[in-house]
This record gives sequence, C-alpha cells and structure tokens, in this order.
Amino acid sequence: MKRLMVLVLVLTGVTAGAGRLCADDVADLAATIDQRISARWEAENVVPAPETDDAEFLRRVYLHLTGKIPRVSEVRAFLDNPSANKRRELVDELLESPAYIVNFTSVWRSLMIPDAEADPQFGGGIPAFEAWLREQLTHDVRYDVMVRELITADDNQLRRNFNPGMPVESSPSAYFQSKQNKPEVIAAGVSRLFLGVRLECAQCHDHPFAKWQQKDFWQFAAFFGGPGSGKTMIPETKQVVEATYLSGEKAVSKPGTSDYRGDLGDWLTSRENPYFARAAVNRMWYHLFGTGLVDPVDDFDENNPPSHPELLDELAEAFAAHDFDIKFLLRSMVASRAYQITSRQTDDSQSDPRLYAKMAIQGLTTEQLFDSLAEATGFFESNADRNPLNINDSSERAKFRQLFGNEAGGPVDAETTILQALALMNGEFVESATDLGQSTTLTAVAESPFLDTPERIRTLFLASLSRYPSRPELERMVAYVDSGGSTDDSKTALGDVFWALLNSSEFILNH
Repeated sequence: MKRLMVLVLVLTGVTAGAGRLCADDVADLAATIDQRISARWEAENVVPAPETDDAEFLRRVYLHLTGKIPRVSEVRAFLDNPSANKRRELVDELLESPAYIVNFTSVWRSLMIPDAEADPQFGGGIPAFEAWLREQLTHDVRYDVMVRELITADDNQLRRNFNPGMPVESSPSAYFQSKQNKPEVIAAGVSRLFLGVRLECAQCHDHPFAKWQQKDFWQFAAFFGGPGSGKTMIPETKQVVEATYLSGEKAVSKPGTSDYRGDLGDWLTSRENPYFARAAVNRMWYHLFGTGLVDPVDDFDENNPPSHPELLDELAEAFAAHDFDIKFLLRSMVASRAYQITSRQTDDSQSDPRLYAKMAIQGLTTEQLFDSLAEATGFFESNADRNPLNINDSSERAKFRQLFGNEAGGPVDAETTILQALALMNGEFVESATDLGQSTTLTAVAESPFLDTPERIRTLFLASLSRYPSRPELERMVAYVDSGGSTDDSKTALGDVFWALLNSSEFILNH
C-alpha cells in the first residue's frame, strides 16, 4: 500500500500513450503502404498523428521484433546515433539478432499450438516443436516451405519426441498432437491460421448465407482423414466425401503414395492460392499494428471486407514475389510512415483504429512482459532452472504464464486484471527486483560512485521506459529521492521510484 501511494505521488506526469533483397524493394513497398493509407486519410478528412520521436520508435520496434525492451546501453547508443538512416539500420540489426529468433519462435508457437501448454498430456511435445521453429528461423526458411513441412510432418516422429529418456528431436509433428489428431480439428486450425478462413462454422450444418457449407468443411478435413485415404464420412450421415481444395478441385495423390497432405501442401502454399499470402501478410500487419487489414485476422469473408483491399492485395503480391520472405514484410511495414507515427491522439479524426492515423496502444503479451521486466531489472534465469518438458515448471517465467495468460482479446483489447495489477505492485518478483539487496539494476545504479541523483533517475528511466525523463519528472523524482522518501533513506527511495516506473502504464504497454 505504501508503494501504491508512492506511485500516485511520484509518477504524476509519466504518461502512457504515449533474407537478401534490394533496399529499394523495401522502400517501394513502404511507399505503397503510405500511399494507400494516406489516400483514406485524405478521403475522410483525417489528420494523422505526427512521427514518433526516436525513443518511442526504439521501444516499439524492440518489443515487436525482439519481444522485449532494449538495454540501457542500446537506448543510449540509438539516441546518440547521428545517422539519418539509423532506424532502418536498427531494424536490419534486430532482424538478424538471436533475440528475433527467440521472439518469433514464441510468436509462431502461440499461433500454431495455442492450447498446448493448457494440456499437461501434451507438455512433452513443446520442446521439439520449439526446436523445429528455431531451426526454421535460424536458417531463414521461407514461410511457404515452413508451412509445407508442418502440413506434411511425420506422425511417427512425434511419438519418439515424447520419450523423456531420449534427446529432444526437432519436429513440427506436435501440431497434429495439439489438435488430438482429429481431421476436423486439424482442418479448422489449418484453414484459420494459413488461409484466414473460419471453415469450422460449417462443420455441423449449412448456413443459408454463408459461402462455405458443411460439405466444403468435410471435404477439406478429408485431407487429414486416415490413414491417408483422402476420404471421410460426414458425421450423422452416410455421405462419404473426397479430399477437395477450397477452390473446388478434387485432390489427386501423387503416384506411389496414398498421402494427400503433400498435395494439400502444394496447393496451400502456391503463389496462385488466393488466400495463403493474404492471410500471412494480414497476420504480420496485425502483429505490428494491433488491428488487421482484415479484422478479426482469421475471418476473411465477403461480409468482413478489408479496410484497405488494394493494399492487402499489393502486400500479398510483393510477399509472394519475394519468395514468402517474412523479414521482407516486416522491414517494409516498419519502414512505413504508418508504423512510425506516434500513439498519442492529436486530433479527433484519429479515433478509428482501422484508419491507422495513430499507432494503436497494445498490451504486452505474457512473454513480452516477463522478458521486459527481466531486462529492466537484470534478472537472469538459466535454462537449468526451467523444466525442459514444461511439466510442473516452477520457474518465474512459468509463474508469469500461469498468472498473465489471458490474451484472448488481442493486443489492442488486452486488459490487465486486478490480480495481475496486484502481482506487479506487490508480487515477489517485482518486489525483489526493486529491493537493493536483490536487484541487479537497482544495486548497480544506487551504489555507483560516479552517478549523482539526477543521473541515477535518468538511468532508471532508460532501463524501464527506454527514454530520458522530462524536466518536471526529473525534478519531482530527484526531490523525492534526496528527501529520503517515506523512510528517510535515499537508496530505499530510489527503489520506490524504480518500482513506480515498472508499475506505470507506460511500462506495461507498447505504444
């Protein structure tokens, strides 16, 4: 409660709201993005928000690409860099960093097997799946190649990966296990994730005004019917249907094999597939902007048109033309003016999120929040402290996942629950991280003989909010620390300031 009072008194004024390719290809696609977005602004008399300052851009792009905030040294280096091209140079650096691989392993795992951790029987499959994702990202495997390998994974390899006495093997087979190996569940997951189509809505019966009917659903599920027959029966009927693409063409297995999944993989990842590239670019847009061009992202439907249809098509065409290179997409989107405007609303016309006239404020995911807290406080958790099979894992990360794992609403709609807020304010992890006897960052700042109080405050701001404090913030906090705060001890008061910064809305949001 004492520290809650400190938060109110001290933080008044700390705002929340606040592969190989030609460089010209990135600039050209970024320009296309801005042309399409600005055309809507002009048509609807929208006054866009101004460009971000360097600190806001730095924190935003670190969270999106690496899943955590930057270190103090990285903030200082970027803010002091006089290069006019430093934002593009930073993005290139981050996309080639190990942190990008770790982050997007988490991103793709959450998309592909979102319910895996909730099922204790499946816990042993996660390490093999993560190892496979890391391999794909480390070697810059094209998105279409990665998806095809997933779709055609060897079911038998999964059983070997579950043997706790054997080394973990890299395998995407866990995808099918997470769907209980049921053709209908697999079909629903594949159509949603890779095509942006909610095909399962037609699983039980026909809808009079829906594009997809029950027969369409079960014909698609027949690709995963087994073993390898390419046929399945519609439940509660005697009708047997054959594997058929959503384009309406019946599949034909390759000579010498009865497995239709390879055929499906070819169709699914084809450049001619009208759904595949559009669904992928829409998901990457959603990852960066918080709202998809088609939103919800897995509901491509005539009754749910894209906000910018020409832009969606152009992004998809460019993505396919660059061999389904995810990094090319990210580079281009981040280089756009639309991405680099501030999240602060400066005009009433900016309120519609689908106009992208200001950057959406996004709640941090569980992984982003934990890794950012760890980065800010100097917390280190070795792999030896974590259960590799994710079974009865008592690590700090596992505790965070259990407490903060309610991300169903998406980044823009995410809300911090009362329990989560209390955990940040009074939880053991944050308490110890802001205690002089246990916090690496706080101890280093407080005990450094060459830092005065203003510089200590500035360093804590850089460590937590990735920016320097404003003059009023600095004056208020220096006065609080020099007075000894509520305990007449300047070092304890410095810990109060750090605690307040970590509990601010500016820290727990991406803006």
